Amino acid sequence: MSEKQFKTTIGGQALIEGILMRGPEKQCIVVRGPEGLVIKEEELKLIKDKYPILGLPLIRGSVTFLDSMVKGVKALMFSADYFPEEDGTAEPSKFEKWLDQKLGNEKMEKIVIGFSVVLAVCFSIGLFMLLPTFLASFVERFTDSVLVRNLVDAILRIAIFMTYMIAVSRMKDIRRTFSYHGAEHKTIFCYEKGLELTVDNVRAQSKHHPRCGTSFLLIVIIVAILINTAIFALFPVDNVFLRMLVQLLLLPLVVGITYEFNRYVGGHDNPVTNFLAKPGLWMQNFTTFEPDDSMMEVAIEALTRVIPAEKGKDEW
Repeated sequence: MSEKQFKTTIGGQALIEGILMRGPEKQCIVVRGPEGLVIKEEELKLIKDKYPILGLPLIRGSVTFLDSMVKGVKALMFSADYFPEEDGTAEPSKFEKWLDQKLGNEKMEKIVIGFSVVLAVCFSIGLFMLLPTFLASFVERFTDSVLVRNLVDAILRIAIFMTYMIAVSRMKDIRRTFSYHGAEHKTIFCYEKGLELTVDNVRAQSKHHPRCGTSFLLIVIIVAILINTAIFALFPVDNVFLRMLVQLLLLPLVVGITYEFNRYVGGHDNPVTNFLAKPGLWMQNFTTFEPDDSMMEVAIEALTRVIPAEKGKDEW
């Protein structure tokens, strides 16, 4: 008989032919390589344990987001190592050889990870936050209404975000990764219901999970719209570049509020929180697809290895 359902803090990330699962004590990467499953377990070292102030509400959101980005990029690089270019004949360039000699593999890896995280954050901020504000500034040629400008800004943010997610989901390789995303969600649901972690039990679960990174990104967009609309309505800023700067300064607050919102919604089950979770769940139609049995096997292996020995330690 299955145990009473609970909500777990364990979460994951889809990789290239694999899955990363993070528990309260450790994380595990499982990749289905050409020669079978490749498994990498690591003990988790959280920066908030060293600096407790970084674990306070509103502050912990940005810290957790950046930490997840860094660990996620590392995991992606790890999974990518098992799937080299098809020809496999490309020789390292002179610049790559020089960097390897001067910095070594470990330092080089840190530089690549740091650059990848910065690039991803800048791309996201530029595309989903700053570009809509810049484009919305052109309505000032037709009207002086701050309300109209803010409305156009909001519509452009959501339209660009939706267009990007839909376009990415149609890419063949990304679609397969999103199937691993579905396997991650199904496996966590199975575990939360207290069912035995088997492929048959996992297959029967929903691929949409309320505590998902896709939901987080969508809520960031919505919270940013609400905060920016309120700020610029109370304190109008005519210069578009100054408005962009204000948005950048407000971003940690936006991420912090979003994180607390997701924690609350994810930890409660009532008509109000279920309604608030619906936009994020709907968005997952573009980022989670049905997995095959081999993908679910990977997810089961990864999740099993991060379940804490002390029962209930991972309870939400």
